[in-house]
Amino acid sequence: MRTSDFDFDLPDDRIALRPADRRDRSRLLHVKGGGLGDHVFSELPTLLREGDLLVLNDTRVLPAALKGVRPARQVGGGGAVTVDVNLLSPLAEGTVWRAFARPTKRLRAGDRLDFGAGLSGEVRRRDGGEIELALKADGPIDAALAAAGQMPLPPYIARKRAADEADADRYQTVYARAEASSVAAPTAGLHFTPELLAELETRGIGSVRATLHVGAGTFLPVSAERPEDHEMHSERGELSAETAARIAEARAEGRRIVCVGTTSLRLVEAASADGAIAPFSGETDIFITPGHRFRTCDVLLTNFHLPRSTLFMLVCAFAGTERMKSAYAHAVEAGYRFYSYGDACLLERAE
Repeated sequence: MRTSDFDFDLPDDRIALRPADRRDRSRLLHVKGGGLGDHVFSELPTLLREGDLLVLNDTRVLPAALKGVRPARQVGGGGAVTVDVNLLSPLAEGTVWRAFARPTKRLRAGDRLDFGAGLSGEVRRRDGGEIELALKADGPIDAALAAAGQMPLPPYIARKRAADEADADRYQTVYARAEASSVAAPTAGLHFTPELLAELETRGIGSVRATLHVGAGTFLPVSAERPEDHEMHSERGELSAETAARIAEARAEGRRIVCVGTTSLRLVEAASADGAIAPFSGETDIFITPGHRFRTCDVLLTNFHLPRSTLFMLVCAFAGTERMKSAYAHAVEAGYRFYSYGDACLLERAE
């Protein structure tokens, strides 16, 4: 198996830079044993079965994109410089972070960065394009980040446009919990509305919550020739005893588990490592490629992913590589929109 096995042609104009005008008006491609079905996301309740159980990732995206100023140094020279910072992952709860910074070469250990809204940071160390940053605030750091930061849009969007007020709402699921902890959105969940969730419940389709704190590693391309040589970044996840019990009960009753997003799928698979679903709290770097034996998930709802990515490898493992290449070729031809702000697909697991 080689990384090139997961390549396909994706025109630039198929990558969505903005979301659909309404969350549930995104398109939805149903990939099933009998072929492909073109739908609108609001039709999801008619495509699922009574008794299905959805697993929703309720993580909230942190406004992790910051613009700051490094004041002129009193010792060692160097005038004031503007610095763009993207928080990547916490090293200490809410205070010390790994972060990308530009221009990194203008920074050194001990430099202070002022972000406004009472938020500042001290550079602890620099390593290539990354820094270790200790945040400080006049009050709660979460509140200062909310005031000073912006949504950390994926790199391919950020290169084309800046985040705006609309992103503060649309790059967040409607069921995100109060605490912000992720630096990327669980994007399959962006299509849901409160009304759609209510309709699913009315039709006897249940849901449970789990949390995977999504890291920036989700955007890292696979540069190694062989997927097994790619290093997956770990992410923190929590699956409560109550959620694990409801999933186990549904499986025992022959009902389907529908994972909303690759983040939910990776978490339930990590929590099923010993064969049966169990409560989980900790780090996971699970990397799912063809040949993986799925233990818990029966149906996957996900967005369209980029070529040669770990996420495209995951959907190929779930639904079959040739089946997914055919589905993606149809999606490109039919004008579906790809990636975080793009359309969705509903995948039936291949035997």
